[in-house]
This record gives sequence, C-alpha cells and structure tokens, in this order.
Amino acid sequence: MLRSLGQRPETGGDEDLKVAELRAAVSRLRRELAAHPAEFPDRAIAEDELATLAAMTTDGTPEIPRLRRSLLLIAGAIGSVSALTRGLSDVRSAVDLFGEPPRR
Repeated sequence: MLRSLGQRPETGGDEDLKVAELRAAVSRLRRELAAHPAEFPDRAIAEDELATLAAMTTDGTPEIPRLRRSLLLIAGAIGSVSALTRGLSDVRSAVDLFGEPPRR
C-alpha cells in the first residue's frame, strides 16, 4: 500500500532517519518559498534545486556531493531573502547529517 502512495517502507535505519529529515526540511522550505510573495532573480533556480533534492529523497540514499551542490545553489539563490533563512538553515542541517563527501 505504501508504494501505491509513492512512499517507501520504513526500515528504521540511520539512513532512513537522515533521508526523512532531509525530506521534511526540503518540503518545509518549498512551502515557504511558494508562499513568499516577492519575486527575486534566482527564484527558479531555488525551486528547481529543491525539486531535485525532493526527488533524491525518494530514490534511496542521496549522493553527498550532489546534495552539497544543490545546497550551494539554493543558498546562492535565496541566501539574501531573510524570510527564508530558517528554512534554508534546516535544509543545511539535514544535508550535514549525511557527512562529508568521500575524499578522492
């Protein structure tokens, strides 16, 4: 039944908790951005990258470098919009749960 609703079954692992936290933070920021009345030049970039992050949370374990790239683009796009600072901070905290990308 969960799959028919587009949800994944919970297995209780740490990875699932990190993904759930990221999913919730991204969802909150997407709602805040949608409700924000002012237009700004890079709004579309923020919306696209938030959609990308949301998609990564449904496809299993997200790739850390891709998470960090999206976070950087989102921060650059909405960083000066003070009304979205809390939501952006929550997304950053959720991305940080995944740790640093592996060194090459």
